[in-house]
Amino acid sequence: MRLHDDEVVSTPGLVHRLVTEQFPRWAHLPVTPGPAGGTDHHLFRLGDDLLVRMPKIAWAQDHALADARWLPHLAEHLPVEVPAPRAVGEPGAGYSFRWSVVPWLVGDPPAPGDLSRAGVRDLGELVAALRTVPVDGGPVKDGTSRGVPLARLDDDVRAAVLASGDRIDGPAVTEAWERSLAARPAAEGRWIHGDLLPGNLLARGGRLTGVIDWGAMGVGDPAADLIPAWATGLTAAERADFRAAATDGLPDPDDAWERGRGWMLVQAVIALPYYWDRWPAFARAGQERIAAVLAG
Repeated sequence: MRLHDDEVVSTPGLVHRLVTEQFPRWAHLPVTPGPAGGTDHHLFRLGDDLLVRMPKIAWAQDHALADARWLPHLAEHLPVEVPAPRAVGEPGAGYSFRWSVVPWLVGDPPAPGDLSRAGVRDLGELVAALRTVPVDGGPVKDGTSRGVPLARLDDDVRAAVLASGDRIDGPAVTEAWERSLAARPAAEGRWIHGDLLPGNLLARGGRLTGVIDWGAMGVGDPAADLIPAWATGLTAAERADFRAAATDGLPDPDDAWERGRGWMLVQAVIALPYYWDRWPAFARAGQERIAAVLAG
């Protein structure tokens, strides 16, 4: 299934050819389809211990280089594993983008209820740990990317509310959005992942073990990483645990929490009309996240 009109499709044969030509030390390893990718990469297993990430859309073409530059830096400060690339491949064999070979991280995306209370605190502590990473030279979020001042997304959110029609409670969403806009902006930018949805988390035995898909990372509003509060099916008690751990040390925890609600709305509302026919399950998940925000 293609998610985008201009999506580039990769195959195991293409990946094997690129690996053989550019990284012959891995040419003997079998290439097999990997787990379902997200919005911007096709994934392929390379043997038992490696994963190949192939951008499927032009907006992801710089992810491989960014991952190679910054994930080793972030990994030094984080309590879970991250897939720092082992190698970055160049375009070739008719394929136009850079691609990467990363370690295969053991774990599965947690479904609602999979994380223990300790695992929920793990997630909050990860968010807090990201804020401790030195930001010197880090890529500052700009334009309308995740982590910029929420007001820059105002037109896009309102347009998406209109486009969503009766799929959401438009007036309630608009009211919640305006409360988020009214929160004090972040005092300073910190490192963020930018896309802490369940599919980008890995867990084992109820504990968080890894975080993948760092394409939205950068230096911006730390509240953007509070979205797991409404995206991971947490109970009220678990959400309180996450909030306590994730906002620990923030100078503006209440305002940050309100901005976090806004960032959840940004991701869910804008995605809803785009993916409604392209990826119905993702669109329905967006509806559930919007409902979680409206519920508190």
